[in-house]
Amino acid sequence: MRIIIPDICALGLSFEIGGFRLLFAIIATYMWFMTTLFSKEYMSHAGKKGRYYFFLAITYVATTALFLSGDLYTTFIFFEIMSVASYVCVIHDENELTLRAGGVYLAVAVIGGLVSLMGIFLLHHMFGTLTFEELKPLCEALLKSGDADAIRTLFIAGGCILFGFGAKAGMFPLHIWLPMAHPVAPAPASALLSGIITKTGIFGLLVLSVYVFPGNGQWGFIIVMLGVVTMLLGGILAIFSVDIKRTLACSSMSQLGMIIVGIGMMDLLGEENTLAARGTVMHMVNHACLKLVLFMAAGVIVMNLHKLNLNEIRGYGRKKPFLKLVFLSGSLGIAGIPFFNGYISKTLLHESIVEYIEVLSEQGSSDVVLFRVIEWLFLITGAMTLAYMTKLFVCVFVEKNVDADLQAEYDEGKPYCTPLTKLVLAITAFVMPVFGVLSKITIDIIGNMGQGFLGAKELEHQVNYFSLENLKGGFISILLGALIYLVFIRRVLLRNEDGREVYADIWPKKLDLLTLFYEPVLMVILPAVIGFICRCLDFALDGLILFLRRTTHKQVFRKEPVPAKFFLANILGSIMNRISSAISFCTGERIHRKKNYVLVLAGKKTLMDQTTKMVSASSAFSLMMFAIGIIAVVVYILVV
Repeated sequence: MRIIIPDICALGLSFEIGGFRLLFAIIATYMWFMTTLFSKEYMSHAGKKGRYYFFLAITYVATTALFLSGDLYTTFIFFEIMSVASYVCVIHDENELTLRAGGVYLAVAVIGGLVSLMGIFLLHHMFGTLTFEELKPLCEALLKSGDADAIRTLFIAGGCILFGFGAKAGMFPLHIWLPMAHPVAPAPASALLSGIITKTGIFGLLVLSVYVFPGNGQWGFIIVMLGVVTMLLGGILAIFSVDIKRTLACSSMSQLGMIIVGIGMMDLLGEENTLAARGTVMHMVNHACLKLVLFMAAGVIVMNLHKLNLNEIRGYGRKKPFLKLVFLSGSLGIAGIPFFNGYISKTLLHESIVEYIEVLSEQGSSDVVLFRVIEWLFLITGAMTLAYMTKLFVCVFVEKNVDADLQAEYDEGKPYCTPLTKLVLAITAFVMPVFGVLSKITIDIIGNMGQGFLGAKELEHQVNYFSLENLKGGFISILLGALIYLVFIRRVLLRNEDGREVYADIWPKKLDLLTLFYEPVLMVILPAVIGFICRCLDFALDGLILFLRRTTHKQVFRKEPVPAKFFLANILGSIMNRISSAISFCTGERIHRKKNYVLVLAGKKTLMDQTTKMVSASSAFSLMMFAIGIIAVVVYILVV
């Protein structure tokens, strides 16, 4: 069903309800409903709850409208509304760290949005439409035409749009907001940021890959490379993190990188992209559900302890079997353990890479080696996921805190959440094994709903997720993950300090893209360059003004006797002089500084005359410069 609202924001708004769009509108509604119920307890002691719920509602409306959008312009409008509204939820605590993280989040959103808008306008200029279904055949024809200039322009437009949506999807190198915003935002907002708001960026990437660059191998290769770097870097950052919410945030970056790899594989595989398309949409849904339960479970810990550091919350969940089971469900799901939902979608994404390797082998392409490396990097990323989730689970729910008194306090058995919160956690955790075990009547139906929007064909036969061939990839990741945990995390990151084993934070603080690149470039280098250019222009303009003032606008001021020329100044000045003398005599001041008001008033009149001449000259100069500007524009129009 298509809905068009004309004459709004110049180009109007359009929406389509059904398939992929409806699926993610439902997912968004489910996530907002659960996080709102969870917020009742989590935000019970927080201030400004009205503001929080108001902007949470605006973010929901904008996110849902974005997923239902039928053209890029509508997508962009609600994308920006969502970004600004969600910013208020991120900075709710309004402390120094929160405001800094929120500032980075907003800066990335605004700059990314403006760059995307340039690409959208360029696309509209090229084709005269931004509707998805109308763009696809036009872009396909252009890509097949061989017109190098037009194709280059299309890639520029696509790159601009990718910049904004990729930033929201946590894609390298625009991921800088993600590890910063999640730890400081309230846990319900973190669940939404990671679970569904990042998917709006993925939605934009899907639109580009499916409707603007359908089946284009060059575009697909670029997306795959960006996805590989994103998933690897996210996994590495998560392993080194000693903050529970930051670990989950970096995990989101890694999982989103896997989804981005799937999007690139769709274009590389062309018409045979069914596995990649289904794996992409399934992992989008799975990741949303997984991060919902994991961030809310972490939120329960933060709500009770107001701490995030693993060494401080260590051992908190040892005597809390319900919370332990909830967190374990999410951990097994995201680690890709068989019979949990993450395994299903990761298997399809892995098989799409294997399928493309077979295609390259048949063609005798030299890219086979590269994509075999990508396959192993995908498996290693899955192994890192298992390693850092094992680290979190063992730290919080198995090990004891090094402080015996603190551990005794954790084990007291006091209520740690309300029955409503437990119900929300139970429902969200139950989804993971249900999707994993009953995949044919759950997650497969989700894949069917999404593949039409992604331009994929129907499956020729049902995928046997638990065949030996498919299980092999999962078992490789599990084995590698166990090695990473036992060899690296337990032996390198777990260190003895003052006779106590603690999780060491050894990641170099300076090794951060924000401080290494973005802040120096945007806050130092760029202002310096622009300032230098402005000073050069100012110097040139001053030189032009000086030249004109000495030639066409030369001013000559004649020296005249001051008091004799001004009749009114003489009269008023004389009166004021007499009044001043009388006041001095009456007050008994025998010695006073006598001021000649005739000279004062004459000087003021002279200054007024000079100012009038300068203003007249300046007006004339401005008019002349305006005329020169008009002439330059006319000449440009005639020549170009």
